[in-house]
Amino acid sequence: MQRRTVLRVLPALAGCAGGASAHNVPRIRVGLTAVILADQAAFLSRWGTYLSSRTNAEVTFTTRESYQEILDLLFAGHLEAAWVCGYPFVRQRTRLELLSVPLFEGQPLYRSYLIRPVDQRHKIEGWAQLKGRALAYSDPLSNSGWLVPQAQLRQADLRARDLRRSFFAHGHRNVAEAVAAQLADAGCIDGYVWETMRRQGMAAAFATEVVWRSESFGFPPLVVQSGMYDAAARSLQSALAGMGQDPLGKPLLQALNLDGFAQEPASIFASIERLAEEQARAG
Repeated sequence: MQRRTVLRVLPALAGCAGGASAHNVPRIRVGLTAVILADQAAFLSRWGTYLSSRTNAEVTFTTRESYQEILDLLFAGHLEAAWVCGYPFVRQRTRLELLSVPLFEGQPLYRSYLIRPVDQRHKIEGWAQLKGRALAYSDPLSNSGWLVPQAQLRQADLRARDLRRSFFAHGHRNVAEAVAAQLADAGCIDGYVWETMRRQGMAAAFATEVVWRSESFGFPPLVVQSGMYDAAARSLQSALAGMGQDPLGKPLLQALNLDGFAQEPASIFASIERLAEEQARAG
């Protein structure tokens, strides 16, 4: 009887031990909007596997259409980190902490572009010529895809009512595709995204051309909630920083068209903060 009892109990104990071990593996859920890759799901799976091996944690990615959805998940505790834009970072400065900033062309910087169709009949040459035209934005929390354009429209003495129409395409790649299909006469897009689309041979990038380039701004960062910079976050930060020197990390960076990830001061987002303050005053 005792032997049979022990044989019944041992599997249960083994199951409990295994569950505890699995439960103790740190979980790092990273939220982001759509990346500009044809094989997005496959790439994020590879990247998650790589980061898991470098952090001793289970790293997974969650994608949503908008920055607001990603922020909502982060603040609700459903994510440990998020790749957002500089605009929501400065808006939520007291609630967010910088984790890492990507390096594009060797710098933690990027630009906003205004693009038009290559074969546009009456070509738009600048912001002032958007009067009576259709304009595509990316996301209401995008610096390059909404905040910068608002400042440029004000400088051109244009208001929303002066446009024939405007709309959010919910993603920079979608902006390029909307302009390429001439659903919009022009579009506001992240310059890094447009350049990467061309590098990857995407048709929408070759069917559009750049009318205007902004000054440089702090590149969209990875963030955590304030007070949540724990051991798991530090391990993710270290793993990202090491990708450029890792033979297995380099191909992943190349796929993203990035040079690496670095720790940067919040001051690189000062120009975005100024634009946000101007936009708040303008209403």
